[in-house]
Amino acid sequence: MLSATVEPDLTPLADCGGCQFRDSLLAAGACKPGDRCVAANSGRQIDRFFKAHPGIAPQYSQDPFWERRAIAARYLPTNKLEPLLTDPDEAVRRVLAYRVPLEWLTLLRNDSDREVRITVADRLPEHELELMAEDPDYLVRVYVARRLPQGRLFRLVADSDSEVRRIVATRIPRVSLGLMAQDAEVEIRRIVAQRMDVDDLAMLSQDPDWTVRYEVALRADADLLRQMLHDPEPDVGQTAQQRLETLTQSCSHDD
Repeated sequence: MLSATVEPDLTPLADCGGCQFRDSLLAAGACKPGDRCVAANSGRQIDRFFKAHPGIAPQYSQDPFWERRAIAARYLPTNKLEPLLTDPDEAVRRVLAYRVPLEWLTLLRNDSDREVRITVADRLPEHELELMAEDPDYLVRVYVARRLPQGRLFRLVADSDSEVRRIVATRIPRVSLGLMAQDAEVEIRRIVAQRMDVDDLAMLSQDPDWTVRYEVALRADADLLRQMLHDPEPDVGQTAQQRLETLTQSCSHDD
């Protein structure tokens, strides 16, 4: 009969012999090797230890092990966080980006780590957010575009990344949409056509992409629809014809 294979227990265990808590926390059952231990190189065990004893976290804010510093940073009092703003490990600084007071965030807006800057862009007060509109990473600028006050979005209408411009097109005030009518991306011009004031749609009625012209035909007034009746794309001309008939009938009923 074959015996079942027993998987070895790979749980990291620290040596309690030289631990400073051996005669205090360990003796009182307040820490537990393999489960709740600050000395083990195990993020799970370290986190459980600090969760049970957050007051001990400041002792480890300068620990040589980056993960121990990063986890300790989650439990540090706010007034103990400032020295870690320049920590050499990005995992530590990522924790700080979530935790520091808003007035400290500008100290991290040029951090070398993208995730740190993304968190800063997600938390920074709106009146300071424009400082990050030229961040070299497109994903940081995406977060900026989502939160920047609508009246300040014009500076991103020519952003090099299409995802940033797409967000701008969905948020920018209608009166400024003309700035994006010549965008290189068809999807963005479609958004412009869907949102633009009817009086401004003429600037897209000759767009090289028929799907943009189709969006125009769905919203155009009677004068513009008459100009679009002979569009080279049958679907556009047909839509213009149907809408013109609907508008004409509506006007007749009103009379």
